[in-house]
Amino acid sequence: MNFLSHLTTNKNAWLLLFITALALEFSALYFQYMMGLKPCVMCIYQRTAMWSIVLAGVIGYFGCSSVFGRIIAYGLWATGAIWGLLIAMEHVEMQNATMSFLFGCEFVPNFPTWAPLHEWIPTLFKADGSCNDIDWQFLGHSMPQWMVVIFSIYTAAFAAILLSRLKQTKMF
Repeated sequence: MNFLSHLTTNKNAWLLLFITALALEFSALYFQYMMGLKPCVMCIYQRTAMWSIVLAGVIGYFGCSSVFGRIIAYGLWATGAIWGLLIAMEHVEMQNATMSFLFGCEFVPNFPTWAPLHEWIPTLFKADGSCNDIDWQFLGHSMPQWMVVIFSIYTAAFAAILLSRLKQTKMF
């Protein structure tokens, strides 16, 4: 437990979080631009959640020696991992619905008016695919199903590290 607790004060652990999340973002861009798979709104929301984890890695890397920096990084990591997991699970549910044509998604991401990411950076956040389409599978699982696995890993890692940190500080 001490090992897990001390990971958050180690720059290399935050760097690993950053690298894995950034690699997944680059993979998404490869699927989009090299393989021609068009992201849907749910994909864009998952991509946004992953960018939260990327940002958590950056802030954690540079701020791991300060409690304030770690708290911000924790918050971004938790938000990205849990929100991404919930969105991915909803996306899987949409694809598995028996009458999937009734459970479609929006065509334009519903970002806040003060941060219309799909307008500011359309190469990353423009949605022009359908949530119900299953255009890619690996080992019999669709992209959203794999994202459930990925976000579950990020969520479990966050929970384990946070709990070990709280236990070490005698808060839990």
